[in-house]
Amino acid sequence: MTLIFDAHQDLAFNILSFGRDYSQSVYQTRQFEASHPVPGLTYQSLLGWPEYNRGKVALVFGTLFAAPARSERELQPNLQIYHTPEEANRVYWDQLRLYHRLAEEKPQFFRLISTKSDLKNHLREWEDQPSDPEPKDFLPLGIVPSMEGAEGIIDLKELPLWWEQGLRSIGLAWAGNQFCGGTCEPGPLTGLGQELLREMAETDFILDLSHMDEPAALECIETYPGQIIASHSNVASLVKGYFTNRLLSDQVVRELINRDGVIGVVPLNAFLNWDWRADGGRVCVSLRLVAEQIDHICQIAGDCEHVGIGSDFDGGVGLEHVPAELDSIADLQKLTPFLQELGYNENDIIQIFAGNYLRVLEFVLPE
Repeated sequence: MTLIFDAHQDLAFNILSFGRDYSQSVYQTRQFEASHPVPGLTYQSLLGWPEYNRGKVALVFGTLFAAPARSERELQPNLQIYHTPEEANRVYWDQLRLYHRLAEEKPQFFRLISTKSDLKNHLREWEDQPSDPEPKDFLPLGIVPSMEGAEGIIDLKELPLWWEQGLRSIGLAWAGNQFCGGTCEPGPLTGLGQELLREMAETDFILDLSHMDEPAALECIETYPGQIIASHSNVASLVKGYFTNRLLSDQVVRELINRDGVIGVVPLNAFLNWDWRADGGRVCVSLRLVAEQIDHICQIAGDCEHVGIGSDFDGGVGLEHVPAELDSIADLQKLTPFLQELGYNENDIIQIFAGNYLRVLEFVLPE
């Protein structure tokens, strides 16, 4: 099996919102939640430590994420939401501290990756793992903290402290905010957003364009001197029935590729076929569409060096909302034959599954 680096998972959000324990198997989680319903939880999990190991998913960008209160139709007391930037700052720091606590209290399950040395040692262990590991061979999941939406930053002078505590990637938007337009709330990069970019570049953060409105994303590509990704953003032109500003136009894809960026394709039904429910539901959506998204980006690039996987599993959606071949994170390996059918060889798939995001990460990590 090929090593996988998943560029987007909302682990802290799920743990603090719903009490999920990702050191357990996904099947234990589903069984428990079936008999103990959790308020506000509407989807079955796709994540668990044994499944990370069985799918050779060695590394993830683990997000810090809180939703603006206006976006929630029914405000549940256990959700990570905010009304003010100060509340967002508190929630995001709580989530970053959670990742540190997981690594300290459960080191056999979770490991923070903050430096090149951390990454090198972590990858060496995973590359030596048997292809069909027994529980005795299971290894810790590597987590690189990433901020989804910059609302948690209330003072730009705080950025070096975020970096010191392990944050390595920042996306300016989820919905629209003081920095730029976002999903369903369009708008350009603001003056404060431009100032944030300048400060981020001083500290060498990765910039994540996911959720940003297109004019803001294009300005970021033009002006941000550091590493740029779109951690979980499919190509809009391939998605039947799609009409919002969440996904990427071919223009943004081309410009991002020209900046040596990497795009994480999302195996989410709505990002593969917006009309998936009307067209027959989950059983009618295949990983073939994920492979076609990957291939489209590769065809634009002329190579396979600018695409990866950003699953967004358990990011407000779960088992009910992904292609029929997927039952857990372990099943991302099932992408391989679909890519092979489209002409991709073993080395290509190594780059797509992990190599491209590893290149970006290795560039910014300190020694």
